[in-house]
Amino acid sequence: METVPSADGTEIAFERTGSGPPLVLVHGGVCDHRFWELSDVRTTFADHFTVYAIDCRGVGESGDADEYNLEREFEDVAAVVETIDEPVTLLGHSSGALLSLEAALRTDTLHKLILYEPPIAFDDQDLYSDEVLAEMKRLLDDGENEQVLVLFLREIAQSTPEEIDAQRSAPDWRDLVDAAHVWPRSLSAVGEYEFDSARFADMTTPTLLLSGSESPQFLKDATAPVNDALPNSRIVTFDGHAHEAMLTGPDRFIEEILAFIREET
Repeated sequence: METVPSADGTEIAFERTGSGPPLVLVHGGVCDHRFWELSDVRTTFADHFTVYAIDCRGVGESGDADEYNLEREFEDVAAVVETIDEPVTLLGHSSGALLSLEAALRTDTLHKLILYEPPIAFDDQDLYSDEVLAEMKRLLDDGENEQVLVLFLREIAQSTPEEIDAQRSAPDWRDLVDAAHVWPRSLSAVGEYEFDSARFADMTTPTLLLSGSESPQFLKDATAPVNDALPNSRIVTFDGHAHEAMLTGPDRFIEEILAFIREET
């Protein structure tokens, strides 16, 4: 793992593999940079790109700060992008897509931007139940870290019991349990995020918005308004897949990413 200091001095870790044009990967909640290895997506990308897989703040090998602010996470992604000496494609999944969207306003070195269902509330919608967030915090206070993750997967990500069992058997599960304090604070901050379309009116970076036809409704509901706000974007829907098509349909996922990156701009 390599590290780069973010704007507040926190060291943000990433792992670099492959060769070719740079592709930065930003994971979502309840995972770290190893998420992209669960279906060999990162290995395939590394055949075409130099892949930079980030550990978000407080997770994996990345550092943390005493006080949490979602803005720092936007700066973290931008800091990694800024270390690269050529135009970058930035790909974010779930909360990582929100971090990537905001990071795009903090750097002028992006080649392309790919966002897979950023969790953004529109029309006074509540993304997450207050009761679920309160239960997560109670479990955390009681030292029930593993149950925090299970509750996140069941109630927030709406994972099936089989998907939860599969994630529990992954090699990074114990590390994620150790980092359980990260998820309630992140969920609370993301739930309070306010999207201002005017801020993105001049962001002409070619952008691909990904969505699953079977994803939770609150994630699908955010895709069209974000697309409307961006001047140079389009939507691709993975029919028959939900919020993690990189795991359930990796070939289709990779095909769409490669085609978009290779398009002439």
